[in-house]
Amino acid sequence: MRASIPSPSSGVVHLGPLPLRAYAGFILLGAVLAVYFGDKRWVARGGKPGFVADVAATAVPAGLVGARIYHVLTSRQDFYFSHPVEMLKIWQGGLGIWGGIAGGAVGAWWVLRKHGIPFLDFADALAPFLPLAQAVGRVGNYFNQELYGKRTSLPWGLEIDAAHSPGGNSPGTYQPTFLYELLWDLGVMGLVLWADNRWKLGRGRAFALYVAGYCAGRLWIEALRIDDAHKLFGVRLNDFTSGILFLAAVAFLWLRRDSRKPSPADVPSSA
Repeated sequence: MRASIPSPSSGVVHLGPLPLRAYAGFILLGAVLAVYFGDKRWVARGGKPGFVADVAATAVPAGLVGARIYHVLTSRQDFYFSHPVEMLKIWQGGLGIWGGIAGGAVGAWWVLRKHGIPFLDFADALAPFLPLAQAVGRVGNYFNQELYGKRTSLPWGLEIDAAHSPGGNSPGTYQPTFLYELLWDLGVMGLVLWADNRWKLGRGRAFALYVAGYCAGRLWIEALRIDDAHKLFGVRLNDFTSGILFLAAVAFLWLRRDSRKPSPADVPSSA
């Protein structure tokens, strides 16, 4: 028999009357892991223990709101504006990564500004573990049977049932783009950790490397997807955004190629 990856029949487990949704659970788990490991890295750079969690208390909700807004504005606006309550149902999927990053960045900047901490220094501390959070969150897409790619006969093809297939009537095996991105994100995490250890990245360079690495992967993974998407100049919006951010991140790395790594003295003691 040809091998394939089976999909879960449901992404919800009921604990009595309480539905536990895998999608929301994996997003939360990813955030917890990023905070836990990010805090250790922040402390190693001279920051105060627990400060990353304090920032996350604002940044994570802001990121979820931003992710949902991005999704609503770039897909089926007529439906969401006619059913505004649906905009709030983040557990059903429909979170745009770029809106999440933007919303989370704004939330983090707001907290950091009150403490007098440079945003880029903090972003460098979190940079390796943001793709970790994204990798864990992609498992939620697997449970939802969503955001898969083109049909494939590869042995790691993802089984999609009729209800979740294109048009609702095309069950089969499709490219497991959730898995590709999960593995790519883990690779980006390793790249940032390795590069920072070798070149002592600072002043935003570790964060820029994360952005460049993630965007490079998103460009080819997005090309495999077959879900409906808005286009700009004939290019999928996510590809267009990824391309611009990739170029911006590479330019930033080049312009700051001589920046030094932040020392404990660069981090205010209040942090």
